[in-house]
Amino acid sequence: MAECSTGLGGVTVGLDLSDKHAQVCVLDSKGEVLEESKIRTTAEALKSRFGSMAPVRVALEAGTHSPWVSRLLAECGHEVLVANPRKLRLIYENDGKNDKVDALYLARVARLDPKLLAPIEHRSREAQEDLAVLRARDALVQARTKLINHVRGSVKAVGGRIPSMSGEIFGSKAEADLPDGLRPALAGVLEAIRTLTEQIRRADRRIEEAAHERYPQTEALRQVSGVGTLTSVAYVLTLGDPGRFSSSRTVGAYLGLRPRQSQSGESDPQLRITKAGDGFVRRLLVGSAQYILGPFGPDTDLRRWGLKLAGRGGKSAKKRAVVAVARKLSVLLHRLWVTQQEYEPLRNAKRSGVTT
Repeated sequence: MAECSTGLGGVTVGLDLSDKHAQVCVLDSKGEVLEESKIRTTAEALKSRFGSMAPVRVALEAGTHSPWVSRLLAECGHEVLVANPRKLRLIYENDGKNDKVDALYLARVARLDPKLLAPIEHRSREAQEDLAVLRARDALVQARTKLINHVRGSVKAVGGRIPSMSGEIFGSKAEADLPDGLRPALAGVLEAIRTLTEQIRRADRRIEEAAHERYPQTEALRQVSGVGTLTSVAYVLTLGDPGRFSSSRTVGAYLGLRPRQSQSGESDPQLRITKAGDGFVRRLLVGSAQYILGPFGPDTDLRRWGLKLAGRGGKSAKKRAVVAVARKLSVLLHRLWVTQQEYEPLRNAKRSGVTT
């Protein structure tokens, strides 16, 4: 019988994290339970419990607290495995699921074969903080959009209409088109929109500074039309180390842009994308793809390929083309990141002799 892949010192720990408490399960080298306990999910409690403990293997599930907890445990000298929840169906499909059982299963799987956890690696504290700026900006933009839609809907409901304008100027320009009877009700909303716009501008400046000072590699990505500072920085921060991908082609699947598969015999239906990975970056890439295929997108190999795909017709052809371009774009950006080469928009067209 093959030996189990036990942790350092033969001890393996499963840690199930929640907002207030963490369930601890400790197994010895033979898989026997040495301890089942609960501690508070605080830095002080975790340091007290694991700081003086001899190095062991600790398995925990990816979640809200896993980034800082994994860093803390690693600083204490432990081998830390952060399990990918999408891969660990053993816990989610268990009819008797609870924190105690989850911690036990994490420990047992980590003891038997860590690869079954499909462990992920969290980004550094600095990268996490920079990414928080991007996500905060995204939340601000969504809040502003909701308020703008509220103003437009309110004005339309009384027979008025506000001209089309960008969110950047809506807070200062829309007031002139408000019906007199709605001014008292919507004045505060417009003020909130102006405040949100200023906060978004501040976030944009911070992102520009980060790109210039800490992420110069993003400049190569911005060679592609439709890929700005926000998208390039978010892409780099989310993927982390480009070397973790054996091939650029695997990035699309990592970001959930690969169609699901359910092939059986002669049946091979067209399914939606998996939507695995980071939804924020996936949404940014789709937005870039929409620009590339839109009326202002410059002539490139990627645009030509996408328009040809969209022109095949069929149900939702244009939507599928956008997703397909976003997938190809994710591969292209990884390649540019790795090579830092000059981007040739019509490289394939020149090779085939078709440039117009």
